[in-house]
This record gives sequence, C-alpha cells and structure tokens, in this order.
Amino acid sequence: MRRWWKPTLLGAFVVAAVVVALTVGVPPLPEVRAAVADAGWAGPVLFAALYAGLSLTPVPATVLSIAAGVLFGWAVGVPVVMAGAFTGAAIGFLLARHLGRTALDGVGGERLARLDAFLRRRGLVAVLAVRMVPILPFAVINMACGLSALRTRDYLVGSGLGMLPAVTAFVGIGAYGTEPGSLPFLVSAGGLALLLVGGAVLARRRRLA
Repeated sequence: MRRWWKPTLLGAFVVAAVVVALTVGVPPLPEVRAAVADAGWAGPVLFAALYAGLSLTPVPATVLSIAAGVLFGWAVGVPVVMAGAFTGAAIGFLLARHLGRTALDGVGGERLARLDAFLRRRGLVAVLAVRMVPILPFAVINMACGLSALRTRDYLVGSGLGMLPAVTAFVGIGAYGTEPGSLPFLVSAGGLALLLVGGAVLARRRRLA
C-alpha cells in the first residue's frame, strides 16, 4: 500500500493540472501586457514564473512563447521563455521521478527495461531529438522523462539545448508577427518549418524501424 501513495499523489497532481488548464486557461494577452507594464523591471520575472507554472499543465507552451515575443520582443523574450521553460521542465521531471518512478520498478516488464537501458546510454541524444520537435506536448515530455531511467543530467542538458531552437523561432514569430515580410519573421518561420519537417521525418523513421 505504501508503495502506491506517491504515484497516487502524482496522479492527483496531473488531474488538478488538467482541471486548472480547463477552468483557468491562459490569461488574455491584453491583461498580461498590462500586468507586465505595471510590474516594470519585474515583468519578465513574473512572466517566466507564469510560464513555469503553466508548463505543468496542458496549456500549449507555444502560445506562451509567442506571447513572450509580443510582450518583450525577441532579445528579451528568448531568455525569459528559456528561464520559464527550463524551470517548468525541471519541476515536471522531478515530480514524476520522485512520485511516479517507484511504481514502475519491477512491474514494467522487459520492454521498459530495454527502454531504460537505451536511455541510460543515449539519453542526452534522445532528449535533444524530442525537445527539437515543437509539436510534442511539453508537460507530457517532462513527465514521461521523469518516469524513465533517464539521467537527470542528460535530461537537463538535453532540454536546455534542445528547447532553444523552437523557443527562438516561436518568440521571433511573436516579436515580428506584425511584419510578416521582414527578414527576422521569415527566418523564424523558416526555422520552425525545418523543425516540424525534421520531427515528421524522425517520427516516420521510428515507425519504419
């Protein structure tokens, strides 16, 4: 019985996060803009904290990244989003690792054992590949990695490096969305398209393997 209290707590957290996402959702952009303006220098810090919190729910991280570009521009928006995304990714991973992993030990079977062995050997590369595909649900990746045998170091390094291209592209789209013919917008949109195509190719190869 004691073995299952942590997974039960994790399940309750996931349910609560879904309820929050469905009932609260993302605050309207004008309200966020006004709050950021009123906060002054603390605005980017508050937005990063909001990003980290919402990244634990099913709220799409891409929407928040684009909003950061609108609010702060590209130069400030990228580090703000990276700070919030990295913090949220670390929290989600650690919650799953400490509350859910124990339930899988000894009951996952041979398939899980093979997956764990692969992630111990190639975890950094695996996280890099997954993070560079911007269509995969952010919160799901965090939890799934935490439930695996992936090394914490590989997860954190892979997440930090792997999130940067997509974050840069989405923030750029938000920052230059009013100038769709500008070079920064075209570069951001082109980079995002490359990431999407790369993700599709990777997924196809996985299915054929």
